[in-house]
Amino acid sequence: MAAEPHVPPGVDPSVPSPARIYDYILGGSYNYPADRVVAERALAAVPEVRDIMLANRGFHGRAARWMAEQGVDQFIDIGSGLPTVRNTHETVRRVIPGARVAYVDIDPMVAAYAGELLTDPENTRVIIADARDPDGVLGDPEITDLIDFARPAGFLITAVLHFVTDEQDPWRIISRYLAALAPGSYLALSHATGDKAPPRSVEAGRRTYANASQQLHFRSRAEVARFFDGLELVPAYQGARPGLAYLGEWGAEDPLLADSDGSRWAYCGVARRP
Repeated sequence: MAAEPHVPPGVDPSVPSPARIYDYILGGSYNYPADRVVAERALAAVPEVRDIMLANRGFHGRAARWMAEQGVDQFIDIGSGLPTVRNTHETVRRVIPGARVAYVDIDPMVAAYAGELLTDPENTRVIIADARDPDGVLGDPEITDLIDFARPAGFLITAVLHFVTDEQDPWRIISRYLAALAPGSYLALSHATGDKAPPRSVEAGRRTYANASQQLHFRSRAEVARFFDGLELVPAYQGARPGLAYLGEWGAEDPLLADSDGSRWAYCGVARRP
């Protein structure tokens, strides 16, 4: 049996973490028994969970690469999670070798296990901060040292905002981040929805995360679309109209094949700040 990962300062292994639950379901090893219990409950309640997470990871990578292909060479990845394959910096540097990437996450484990990300500390940083505090994130010296806010940037926040309550106003949070970005910047965002899911499964998903460090909040298509107010949404694939899509559809070569059951548990989009 593999040894448990060490517990970094600031981490309570008895409280399940969305980042570590995500890691376990995708086959990672940066998780604890409490995370695994919740993950197994999630898989039992919603068998598509692994498909959902893989679809989200696919969207994230395709969106990041697409931004780099538009000439964007600096990125902020909010809620980046624990190290895994095809990280943002690996993806965009296949297009722009010197691209800069700032990873931001609230879980101290991300920094503790991010050594493999920091092979190029001049162009890659990991910042432990709360995504719900945009002023704190934007003012962090590591961010301001790495990111030139006078030039376009790629801002990725995927599978994060459904852990933010209505009272915390996730729309204001995104608006504040976007206000700091230069014209020509891009937003890539995904968010869980229950629009196409059985109500019993949606409620089971909520209950699964009830005792985690952040709870799960599903939102409708109209509520997710509000995050893109004032932006120019790009088509999800060739021949599509600009707008939201399901996870698997965005950037897919064959949208019909990519539109799986898991894909329909979240809306996503990429948009340009004019």
